[in-house]
Amino acid sequence: MSRIESVLSSPAARDVGPTVLRVALGAVFLAHAGAKAFIFTFAGTAQFFEAHGFPGWTAWPVFLAELLGGLALVAGFRTRWVALGLVPVMLGALKPHLANGWMFTNSGGGWEYVAFLLLALVAQALLGSGAYALDGARARHVAPSGRTASAPTP
Repeated sequence: MSRIESVLSSPAARDVGPTVLRVALGAVFLAHAGAKAFIFTFAGTAQFFEAHGFPGWTAWPVFLAELLGGLALVAGFRTRWVALGLVPVMLGALKPHLANGWMFTNSGGGWEYVAFLLLALVAQALLGSGAYALDGARARHVAPSGRTASAPTP
């Protein structure tokens, strides 16, 4: 086994992989929430949603899901549940893009990027939080009985 293979198969690397995915997904969802608020505006986003058969008011819950979901993913808070909770958002995002073909570079954006994000969320739910997550900090402080354990003494 080469040195690179050794490093990549180490327990530390196995913990960092889900972390990289989690933070990247969180950043994407934060960017999409920001685009709805600051680039397209809420009125423009609602108009886009209506043009694709969704009620305009659903722009707000989608914005909140992307904003809060993105923050939770970056922080590693309830990662598995948040990733699963964002799956319906991405399923809804498929609808406007399906008719545009595979490539996201197509006019109107194809569905490959949306499908990738959807599958990445499923992978995140399966992998868990990884390292440097609030989920891990919480797990270290909760005893198997569910009661809070005392912090280890140095």
